[in-house]
Amino acid sequence: MVNLQNTPNVLELMRHHALSRADHEAVTLVQDIENDEAVTLSYRQLDTAARELAGWLQARFSTGERILLLYPVGLDFTVAFMACIYAGMIAVPAPLPGQYRHERHRVKSIAVDAGVSAIFTDQDNLEKVKTWGNEEGLSSCTYLATDQPIESDATWHAPQIDRQTVVLLQYTSGSTGEPKGVMITHQNLLHNVDSYRQALGFDENTRFGGWIPLFHDMGLMAQLLPALFLGSSCVLMTPQAFVLRPYSWLRMIDKHDIHYSAAPNFAFDLCCRRVTDEQLSRLDLSRWAFATNGSEPIQAATLKGFSTRFALAGFNAETLCPCYGMAEATVYVSGYGKRGPLIQNVDLQALANKRFELARDGQPSRQLVSCGVPVGFDVRIVCPSSHVALAADQFGEIWLRSDSVSPGYWHKDAATQATFNLTTADGESGFMRTGDLGVVHEGELYVCGRIKEMLIVRGRNLYPQDIEFELRRHHPELASRLGSAFGVMLEGGEALVVTHEVRGLPNTEKLISLSQAIRGTVMREFGIYAVGVTLLRSGSVRRTTSGKIQRGAMRELFLANELPALYESLDATVQELRLMQAKNGLIAQDLTMAGESA
Repeated sequence: MVNLQNTPNVLELMRHHALSRADHEAVTLVQDIENDEAVTLSYRQLDTAARELAGWLQARFSTGERILLLYPVGLDFTVAFMACIYAGMIAVPAPLPGQYRHERHRVKSIAVDAGVSAIFTDQDNLEKVKTWGNEEGLSSCTYLATDQPIESDATWHAPQIDRQTVVLLQYTSGSTGEPKGVMITHQNLLHNVDSYRQALGFDENTRFGGWIPLFHDMGLMAQLLPALFLGSSCVLMTPQAFVLRPYSWLRMIDKHDIHYSAAPNFAFDLCCRRVTDEQLSRLDLSRWAFATNGSEPIQAATLKGFSTRFALAGFNAETLCPCYGMAEATVYVSGYGKRGPLIQNVDLQALANKRFELARDGQPSRQLVSCGVPVGFDVRIVCPSSHVALAADQFGEIWLRSDSVSPGYWHKDAATQATFNLTTADGESGFMRTGDLGVVHEGELYVCGRIKEMLIVRGRNLYPQDIEFELRRHHPELASRLGSAFGVMLEGGEALVVTHEVRGLPNTEKLISLSQAIRGTVMREFGIYAVGVTLLRSGSVRRTTSGKIQRGAMRELFLANELPALYESLDATVQELRLMQAKNGLIAQDLTMAGESA
């Protein structure tokens, strides 16, 4: 097996595979799982295509220029990404511009922030991408459909790069705010894949595969690149195929002999609900060795439900690998393979006081899922305000130090200084703050969610994902839909607002009854009152590209009264807050117009 710790850079690694594993399957796109329709690139073919496109790039752009990659999942993205590496350019993966204004704006923000020189896509999407680019003021960029023949008017030459060279910008917006480009170096990629390999135990014989978009860090750096770096194979399918028919993901794992496949928590839950008994009877999941669950809070009930449901198809519960990661750390931070999930019942009162204590029988508790043991990282749990490193079993902000950690955000010095290369109160330096609340118990890392999203209601610490999960568990009308719980500041302190999508289009009487039941569930399970309940159409809850709920954006939309509500039940205090927000907004607008007139 290749030694990733001693590999000079990703380019030399891929050139090595092109010679030593020339005819070995590198990447495959499944087009129709039932009819065995798929297309494949070998390592030789991938290398040849990447060198051809890299030569075209080198003839037109300087080393280090940014190339925006707008592709559906598939072989074309893989070739374009590798071509950027071969040419010494910086790849900027992003989603194709969607039909909604906020989606199109986000991709424009990425292109402008990165200062891209060219925009690559495929022939099917070229005209739509050009139209979007012209509408957004990006007409000066060079547009290219890389799946069409190109002019081979230049000979490729290996660029001058090393492990510290930036290879891609992985854009992340978190739960709020404009996208920030995380600079990822060759060192980050190689160290992260090697750490991930050690933690889970996969190797060059492990076949990878999945449906996660390749512009997302989990799809690119925790699925495609580990396979390619180790000289193994990666089988891809589109996210649309999975969403329309979750069974197709599991069928692909079975039919293509995939050993490693990762997905967010919701995907495992979706399979439990939508894979039929008849479909289940046709599956053999006994060869699936690494079922990685990550990228959002992991629910113990989902893990138990999936392992129970698919045991009939040979699925082994020890296959489940809860993991934790983030773009600023390349992707992987912690995980543990071939042992199954470690779930602890934690005392609810201790949790509210930011302490980890196992619950005694009969005591109110919450189940926490371990995200495994960090490998290749120094981890500290730190008080977010004082930066004092906390003792074991105390909750605080997760800080990380590793060769996997990015050098910072692209052209955002203030954000970089606030996040990277920080020093604890006792003088330990070189840490990156994650913004996530967590605890280390007996060497295992437990993650509770974003610190800025935690609610403090009448002195109690509450986690929005817990509220959302309990509501879906108790109310069938909310099951399989998304919700966003958040706090609003009233005169008496922070108060809870619940927004949630509803299945179908219930009549007004049913919506009124449901909103009352939601308030009852919140009071019974958490002991607090929801000052606002807003019921929404499906697809109304904002998410990041990785599927995380954008609770900050949902709060802003709620206060601006811009959510497409089917029904709302709001206390008078919340209605007054909305009116005040609207009044302040009009005043600010009037002042801006007056300034422009002057």
